[in-house]
Amino acid sequence: MLEFVNTLNGIIWSPALIYLCLGAGLFYSFFTRFAQVRHFREMWRLLLSGKSSDKGISSFQALAVSLSGRVGTGNIAGVAAAIGFGGPGAVFWMWVVAFFGAATAYIESTLAQIYKEENEGLYRGGPAYYIEKALGQKWYAWIFAIATILATGLLLPTVQSNAIGAAVEQAVGAGNMVETAMGTFSSTKLYTATAVVLVLGFIIFGGIKRIARFTELVVPFMALAYIIIALVIIALNITELPGIVMLILSDAFTPMAGIGAAIGWGVKRGVYSNEAGQGTGPHAAAAAEVQHPAQQGLVQAFSVYVDTLFVCTATAFVILITGQYNVVGEGAAMIQQNIANVDPNSPMFTQMALDSVFAGAGSPFVALSLFFFAFTTILAYYFIAENNVTYINRHVHIPGLTFVLKVMIMAATLFGCLREAGIVWTLGDIGVGLMAWLNIVGILIIFLAGRPAIKALKDYERQQKQKVKEYTFDPESLGIKNAKLWEDKLKK
Repeated sequence: MLEFVNTLNGIIWSPALIYLCLGAGLFYSFFTRFAQVRHFREMWRLLLSGKSSDKGISSFQALAVSLSGRVGTGNIAGVAAAIGFGGPGAVFWMWVVAFFGAATAYIESTLAQIYKEENEGLYRGGPAYYIEKALGQKWYAWIFAIATILATGLLLPTVQSNAIGAAVEQAVGAGNMVETAMGTFSSTKLYTATAVVLVLGFIIFGGIKRIARFTELVVPFMALAYIIIALVIIALNITELPGIVMLILSDAFTPMAGIGAAIGWGVKRGVYSNEAGQGTGPHAAAAAEVQHPAQQGLVQAFSVYVDTLFVCTATAFVILITGQYNVVGEGAAMIQQNIANVDPNSPMFTQMALDSVFAGAGSPFVALSLFFFAFTTILAYYFIAENNVTYINRHVHIPGLTFVLKVMIMAATLFGCLREAGIVWTLGDIGVGLMAWLNIVGILIIFLAGRPAIKALKDYERQQKQKVKEYTFDPESLGIKNAKLWEDKLKK
């Protein structure tokens, strides 16, 4: 089973997907004239403006929901894995994929806004919706919807819960070993898994508004607290920072783990962390209440910066400054060993890095941070999967499908918390890679067919120059078809 999963993962995450992720970001950066740089100030303004409504959530809530998906295990355990398997140079390639990926995030999130729908009193949207409406290819949209339900409802939650279980066990100890029908597990993991699943059930049965409210409160606070702690460690070792930056840059092009490993792990963990091009962010973007689609596209581009350039970089600097990492090459050959008996596919590098500065307190803090990061990511995964269930129910109503999804994601969370990291991370990579293939190819075809997101950006910039008090979006005047919600909104 493990051999088959590893083979499938190798096929999906072939060099072609690496080139596709980087190439798409560069392509959209060129055609948006690097909107992710030009509109940085506007991103901040939009982030703090806008209100929610009965049908949609505010721009900030949409950012919080998407950040709850982006800021998760990838920022702590994922960065450790990138360094552990790709060397310090992998961090540079995470930066690259974030910079160019911000343009991809703008495109996919703007498309989600343009082609969103109102369903059961709420805004819904995402890749399945814009693939169907912009391309008229329902079969492609269905494939994406099904793949996304499997990825975010079954595969990806296991990675998040696994990291929670590992971090808590590292912080408080394993406790007694308990035999169950699923196998023998530590009492710490069993208690942790049970608690996570119960809280998850309470929130997801409360609906999107409860999810948005929870993430709005938790994500910014935990991200800020984590970054502050990281900055304290960096400040205490500030004289070593220039050397660490040079290590990252030099190892990016002459990496100890090999150039393929550095780029591959940097891009893979970068996409896993910031989700640009993966097709998950557009679901939260579509739920936002905004005056113009481009506004939410810019806000979502900003979230990529927050995730990788702030949180991931903070983790990387802390690990490298404290020297709490190993580099493992192909065939598990140890290239550089600073610490013993540590799995790179875990948050232990980060926990040991913080413990080396805050003895006895660092590991519990990482466990607490990771709990909130990973837990809110699972909530975001549920929201995404539910959006795609709603899409399927538009065409073929299947009674109880949403309930089945809730049970499925709770079961996946339980499974992931208890199992070993290797198989769980591989399954997660398969989910991310499958969605990335389908979404990036889809938005490239949409771009070639009509460039709706570029038209929306130019329209927004035109109104900016006119200094309008309220922005409007008229899809018909821009030659954008099937954006019915915006057409109806304009008529009102």
